[in-house]
Amino acid sequence: MWKNVIYRKLRSQHLFENEAHQSRFKELLDCYADASFFTPGLCKCMYLSCWDDEHFAIMLDMLNQLKLKAHMTLSDMDENGKLMAEEMPTGDYEATVMQLSCDFLSGTPFDLTALPKDFDPNGRHIIEQALKAAAVIDSIPEE
Repeated sequence: MWKNVIYRKLRSQHLFENEAHQSRFKELLDCYADASFFTPGLCKCMYLSCWDDEHFAIMLDMLNQLKLKAHMTLSDMDENGKLMAEEMPTGDYEATVMQLSCDFLSGTPFDLTALPKDFDPNGRHIIEQALKAAAVIDSIPEE
């Protein structure tokens, strides 16, 4: 099954920061990988959101809304993310993560070199790891 291959590949590449990151991602994958709205782009967003409890809770809420409301789509999720990112200060970590999520959903490449040199080192690490995970996810053919 595709979701199991992804999970194993991410683990084998040591792309989970810790046990909590890994278990949050596995939980989302198990719950939503069979949903009609699940895409590789959404899978990348799920990986990114699982770094901490706060972002995990936001993603879980959005996924529950998608599952419960037939009229909400990933496009709506992308649009909401873009609006939220626009309200945040330019170069802000949260705005950058939101932009990366939107890029994952839309399939737009993210330019890591555009990050300011003084960008938060922890934030840079998370973004770099998310981009590595995205490459792994993209390398696995969908079933």
